[in-house]
Amino acid sequence: MHLSKETLLIIKKALNEDINTKDITTCLTIPEGLKGQGIIIAKEKGILCGIEIAEEIFKSLDTEISFKNFKKDGAFVEKGEKIAKITGNLRTVLTGERVALNFLSMLSGISTVTKKFVDKVRGTNVKILDTRKTTPNLRNLEKYAVSTGGGLNHRETLFHGILVKDNHLKASGCIINSKLDKKKVAAMIANIKKNTSIKIEIEVENISEFIIVADNHPNIIMLDNFTLPDLIKTIEKRNKSYPDILLEASGGITLKNVKKVARAGIDFISIGMLTHSTQALDFSLDIL
Repeated sequence: MHLSKETLLIIKKALNEDINTKDITTCLTIPEGLKGQGIIIAKEKGILCGIEIAEEIFKSLDTEISFKNFKKDGAFVEKGEKIAKITGNLRTVLTGERVALNFLSMLSGISTVTKKFVDKVRGTNVKILDTRKTTPNLRNLEKYAVSTGGGLNHRETLFHGILVKDNHLKASGCIINSKLDKKKVAAMIANIKKNTSIKIEIEVENISEFIIVADNHPNIIMLDNFTLPDLIKTIEKRNKSYPDILLEASGGITLKNVKKVARAGIDFISIGMLTHSTQALDFSLDIL
């Protein structure tokens, strides 16, 4: 992972947030200049992510710190496995400990759950996507964790793709009395195509909405919270009448049902929980 200026700034802010002006406890208990070693250990199995960020945290506090990682991002780690060794000033090791472990835990948790979804759909052509349901200011890191786990990134920002959702349809007047208006939808999509070459994705909530939107041939249609039977019917309709349109399933996708959704013949599955509610992977740092 190349640490961008944005990532370096995030690290700096995280350290400032945690340390403020001084690590009082460490300064009052550890003699200045005392050297030693610390080992980062995985406390549960999963996919490692954020090891270079952890290294940068310690080295940004003390350039003389030695950080040796035993695993790279994307590697599987077992419970109890040693991940990295930090050698140098013990004040630095203890001061940087929590921030480093927080990043490792958060990002590895995202990579781990992403890998579980990717493994569930293995053997199909489905691509697992993340969403914009990310932690403010940490999106790039969280999306990096998704890619480390084998998933793909949806649009990075609002500028990087067109995704017309239900509120856009309502606000633009395309929904009248809870139903899509064919003429207004056609006019809206035509206007988008006239003004940009960016791929167009439209969200629909049922089969009738799908047909109205598909008649205007956007690049992708998102099937939001479709039941499995309706999903299958829609995919069959796409295959027969609109083969040029890609389909994305979203909403209510879990590890229990993702394989059935994938086998239905969908192209993409977007999962918000990859980033918005993933459980962290636990790590510890032990002084030797």
